[in-house]
Amino acid sequence: MEKLTALVPPVALIVALLPTGFVAAQTGPAPTIVSVPALGVQDNGLPGFVNYILIQLDRTEAQDGPTVEFNEYNFGGGSLVGDEWKEGMLRAVQAVTKAVGDEGRDWLITIKNRSVTAITDGTSASAVVAVGIMAAYFGDPIRQDTALSGQITPDGRLDVVGGLPEKIEAAAAAHYRTVVIPRDQNQMPDWTATNDAASRKRVRLIQVGTLNEAYQAMTGKIR
Repeated sequence: MEKLTALVPPVALIVALLPTGFVAAQTGPAPTIVSVPALGVQDNGLPGFVNYILIQLDRTEAQDGPTVEFNEYNFGGGSLVGDEWKEGMLRAVQAVTKAVGDEGRDWLITIKNRSVTAITDGTSASAVVAVGIMAAYFGDPIRQDTALSGQITPDGRLDVVGGLPEKIEAAAAAHYRTVVIPRDQNQMPDWTATNDAASRKRVRLIQVGTLNEAYQAMTGKIR
């Protein structure tokens, strides 16, 4: 597996693990903290679930970022995260720098996954984290009734995910009425089951192809 920092050249990313809570930046305006919902699935046919990912964006004096720190401290419902999950987060950061036209050299981004599971892996939360970073950057609120499941590519495209029928069930149980999904999701073998779950649970599906489209669906803002 590639080193995480090799995934996002030429942007310099420093990946660290925090033993405690979010670390405030040394300088700059007050940090912005955004919470986004992430839809997940479990093995062995268990139900899907909703994680909540906290994203803190600080501005620092350093100009060697974006710097990404993962808070895996278990106190307060934290969750360990796997290498694929971290790769997805780094791709999210690169996609956001491209979308907003900011190299992010003074960014310090701290990410904490609050999960019902002891460890979380995979990249299907990367698109919603990209939306969350953009929301922190612009100061836009995220719609409370809307969730998203999709992989983000470094150039800002949304790619398909697995387990969507179970994720829709979990979203509906958590009172999300809209789920944003990748535009190409209809090419997946479980597309019929996905539509059936959405219809049965009265969940509206919005298909998008890019980070900017996902951002508009999640915030109502065009950026």
